[in-house]
Amino acid sequence: MRHLIRTPLIAACVLASALAHAGNQLEEKMSDSVRAALHKAVSDQSVPFLAFATPTDARSWLDAMSSKLERRMPDKTLREEFLVTVHYEAKRAGLDPQMVLGLIQVESAFRKYAVSTAGARGLMQVMPFWVNVIGDRETNLFHLRTNLRFGCAILRHYIDIEKGDLYRALGRYNGSLGRPEYPNMVHAAWKQWDFSPAAGVVRTGN
Repeated sequence: MRHLIRTPLIAACVLASALAHAGNQLEEKMSDSVRAALHKAVSDQSVPFLAFATPTDARSWLDAMSSKLERRMPDKTLREEFLVTVHYEAKRAGLDPQMVLGLIQVESAFRKYAVSTAGARGLMQVMPFWVNVIGDRETNLFHLRTNLRFGCAILRHYIDIEKGDLYRALGRYNGSLGRPEYPNMVHAAWKQWDFSPAAGVVRTGN
């Protein structure tokens, strides 16, 4: 998964990762079965939890990520709620939680209420048209878990379309398919969140 860089990174890409880089997913036609599968994917209401072999492993990941995020999210309770939710939604979608943290860093700089010039909303900069495609009238893209759930499900959808090619999937997510800048920025940010968690399941957090 990490071998997605296809052109050399430049210093500007690394610096830009600290700034909001608005997503602009393009609305595309999809089959009813795909639409139904995505709707089901964003409808889960299970309580988020961390998936690790032991509580110690879970705590180690949470402490490590929390330390990296403290400057951006000073409130520890909100910070840990955010991290547990990111980990749960990423894992549920078959994504690396650290990669999702890198994507959020690039997309919104961890600003919950960020809005792009294209209208993308929230932490993962989800375009409003997705509410009509797979959401419902109650969908609020600024809600923490809703935004993370939609963002992770959408990226998983793009990875499936691209047959596992994360480089191209990230391009679709940003509306810049075929261009290297956005995937490279996400990769650079991803490296800043590097961690190797153990496998297994333990429930912790809310």
